[in-house]
Amino acid sequence: MPQAAVEILGVSKCFGEVEALRGLSASILAGRLTGLVGPDGAGKTTLMRLMAALMAPTEGRITVAGCDSVRDSDSIHTLTGYMPQRFGLYEDLSVLENMRLYARLRGMESKSQQPIFEQLLEFTRLAPFTQRLAGQLSGGMKQKLGLACALMARPKVLLLDEPSVGVDPVSRQDLWRMVHEMTSEGMAVVWSTAYLDEAERCESVLLLNEGQIEFAGPPAELTATLEERSFRLLEPRRDRRLVLSQVLDLKSVCDGVTQGNAVRVVLRKGAGREEIEALAQEVGARIAPVAPRFEDGFIDLLGGGPSGTSVLAERMDPVDVGLDITVECRDLTRRFGSFVATDNVSFQVKKGEIFGLLGPNGAGKSTTFKMLCGLLKPSSGDARVVGLDLRTATSAAKGRLGYMAQKFSLYGVLSVRQNLEFSAGVYGLDGEARRERIAEMIEIFRLERYLDVSPNELPLGHKQRLALACSLMHRPAVLFLDEPTSGVDPITRREFWTHINGLVRKGVTVLVTTHFMDEAEYCDRVALMYKAKLIALDTPDAIKALAVSAELPDPTMEDAFIHLIQSVDVGNGPSRTGEGQ
Repeated sequence: MPQAAVEILGVSKCFGEVEALRGLSASILAGRLTGLVGPDGAGKTTLMRLMAALMAPTEGRITVAGCDSVRDSDSIHTLTGYMPQRFGLYEDLSVLENMRLYARLRGMESKSQQPIFEQLLEFTRLAPFTQRLAGQLSGGMKQKLGLACALMARPKVLLLDEPSVGVDPVSRQDLWRMVHEMTSEGMAVVWSTAYLDEAERCESVLLLNEGQIEFAGPPAELTATLEERSFRLLEPRRDRRLVLSQVLDLKSVCDGVTQGNAVRVVLRKGAGREEIEALAQEVGARIAPVAPRFEDGFIDLLGGGPSGTSVLAERMDPVDVGLDITVECRDLTRRFGSFVATDNVSFQVKKGEIFGLLGPNGAGKSTTFKMLCGLLKPSSGDARVVGLDLRTATSAAKGRLGYMAQKFSLYGVLSVRQNLEFSAGVYGLDGEARRERIAEMIEIFRLERYLDVSPNELPLGHKQRLALACSLMHRPAVLFLDEPTSGVDPITRREFWTHINGLVRKGVTVLVTTHFMDEAEYCDRVALMYKAKLIALDTPDAIKALAVSAELPDPTMEDAFIHLIQSVDVGNGPSRTGEGQ
């Protein structure tokens, strides 16, 4: 039996009147990968910081490798490696300079550094990039450099706070490879994540909610509670977004998501199949049982997901731009000096369509997005939004679109209320219309208690809601979402997509980039970019079909993503498929 590397005994942590953790007790074993999951504000980061001895518990005790986190905090700083959500890389220093800095901070002698650097560079596959500035690395490479720095002193316990946020599936595979090598050598690794497919791959999971542990144990134990409660509605004759909305409004349903042209449904504990069978008959769908997932158990344990009705969409008038094609780009290219970020990209997006733009870090997705939003001028090629040429009618086009940036375009020096007022002013709203629209957004996104707070102090889920509210203030016909749900928990992600599905049913066109592959299933079509080029374009089901094999008869979107990227790398890349190219 492995020994406990970390013991958490009756730990509580208060910040003023806010009780972030309440009486936690748990053991984290050496040589094991332990997942830390829970909704936004559950206390995951607070627990990480307590284990790293960066703060002291209000009550209770934590020991790391036998050392007390308060009495022996200096020892724990040596015994642990901690990689926070926003890892402290110095972007104007090179990869090697960052590593040297962290080695000095760890008190490592100069003569002992080089062998460790060589091992870590080989381990993280960063050896060819030692002279590159950290600010010029892709998201995945930054996370690998952060991991190398956290491993500098060969810690006994490695604490990773959402290391895969903003990281593409190929880079995520690399992170998993490295973590499994470390645990096989006896290191205890705690991996906090918002991606529950990752948690499912951990040997043990701690599920936090409102500062308490709701579940502790192997993920399969929680998943097993969902046996015979998970189904798919296959090939409904109605629009799948409408079917999903109807499913989520059934009392017997705990959760639901789209999967290609199907709707995945989870029933509540003890609920019968009568409601779901009646709906399936009404919409002309077949019901097929499917294996439960850890995510099903997570949503069920926390009381279920949101309803299928978007109050935001219900209050909007239908959008009519008088065009079938609302976004179009032809041979779109952007160069930065000799570097080509986007290379002859062409596609069309139909009115009321959700169009996904996927690709590894550095593939050119955000550059393409910024050109289509009028934030970046193309080096060559054309881009149009609602029929307006972005070269000649940039201001008019911007008035018809909403943009939610990857890092959220919010102003930290302004309060939440001031951000809403600023966005309303930018989009030309004034007088009574302005006051009504701001009040509406405050109500719909439940921002009342945060109005005088800086966005920087908001929980991630509320920051996301505020950013979406600001981008929708003027009722745009086209909405651009650049990794909008990165790092938020599954329940918040479902709430977000309920709003998006509702808006699309009103005629809004949505373009979205994401590294969360299950999220791509909400899209009508998906374009996959790699090395600045478009390498595939089709429906999610058709994209997944490209990865079908004897070993993988029912691939996921992540399987398909990795397969297509690897196919290009070995010279057997697919030709673009699908309509509307």
